Amino acid sequence: MNGAERKMKIKVKRLDARARLPVYASAGAAGADLCACAAGPIEIQPGETVKIGLGFSAALPEGYVGLVFARSGMATERGIAPANKVGVVDSDYRGEWMVPLHNHGSVAATVSPGERVAQLVVTPAYRAEFIVSDTLDETERGGGGFGSTGTR
Repeated sequence: MNGAERKMKIKVKRLDARARLPVYASAGAAGADLCACAAGPIEIQPGETVKIGLGFSAALPEGYVGLVFARSGMATERGIAPANKVGVVDSDYRGEWMVPLHNHGSVAATVSPGERVAQLVVTPAYRAEFIVSDTLDETERGGGGFGSTGTR
């Protein structure tokens, strides 16, 4: 399957003239960069979370979800990452998209207008039907959790 066969069209509504649409930085990028839409620099103090507006809303197709992940460089080099670890944008949400960025570092960090602050992966979202049962299939792991499979 080539890249053209895997593309979908997503309607995006600019809510602010400064808004930058999501864009893929390379041909092989799985996530599209999401950019801050702000009038000026935004300072995030250590331990603080600030909602960064993106200046747009969008209509994801029914049956899909937008997953918002950290940008690895921003998270590892500056200690700034989405507060909710992975954001979930449902297909029926039509408000302004935002990224709640948390400063995990020990010094203030600044986000510049137009700066790439997160990345978006659009993927199918399956709806499960949860059925009450008195038994579950047995597995080798069983009920072991929280480190039960080993530390390495």
